[in-house]
Amino acid sequence: MKLKITTLTFLLVITLFSCNQGSQFSDFKYADKPATITCEGVNLKLLNEARYSFEDDIAKHYNKGNGTPRLDQAYSQIIRNSIYGRLKIEDIASKHTVAVFEALKKEEDLWDANNTKSHLNYKSKVLNCISSSIKDASLKTTLNALISTNSMAPKLFGPAIVNKSRNALSDKNLAMYITLDLFYAKMFDIDFSKVNLEKPEKKVDFNAVQPVADPHAGHNH
Repeated sequence: MKLKITTLTFLLVITLFSCNQGSQFSDFKYADKPATITCEGVNLKLLNEARYSFEDDIAKHYNKGNGTPRLDQAYSQIIRNSIYGRLKIEDIASKHTVAVFEALKKEEDLWDANNTKSHLNYKSKVLNCISSSIKDASLKTTLNALISTNSMAPKLFGPAIVNKSRNALSDKNLAMYITLDLFYAKMFDIDFSKVNLEKPEKKVDFNAVQPVADPHAGHNH
């Protein structure tokens, strides 16, 4: 009996310790939003929060208070600024997004400390899921080719999505790639203790964010 009690106590301690090592994030603001991606074995709830918080930030930042936020334009701006070294995350990231980032950092499979091109782990479960699910055939082929040859880098894949930034509005896997590699991965290089995160809270109504209709739609080129 004593042995059983000791074993049970040991297992309980291990269980509690394991739970304490996981993400303690609980401030979910976008839990009611549609799921971002469908992948097994990853923290979908946190990834979902990361994408919506990112989109909220860029829509507000690039809108500058001029009418209805244009998420398509925000994606275009963030992609170009990120891959061409003009991104100023300190001016964009909200306090909530930084809190989400702190939780994301605990997702060990998601990051690669030895990756000199990006802190993102291109062999992770999330990237494996994204690379097999992107809708655009050419983007999927390019991404998988870069990953399989260990050549993947934002500066190499970025130009391929510059002119397809609008795809992020309908392809949530592409949107998640942009969210992680072109934004959150770059947050590792910033000391947020020196950044003023007290930006005015003006949450974007995603129902009001509408992209402009594609003028080329319905035409053959």
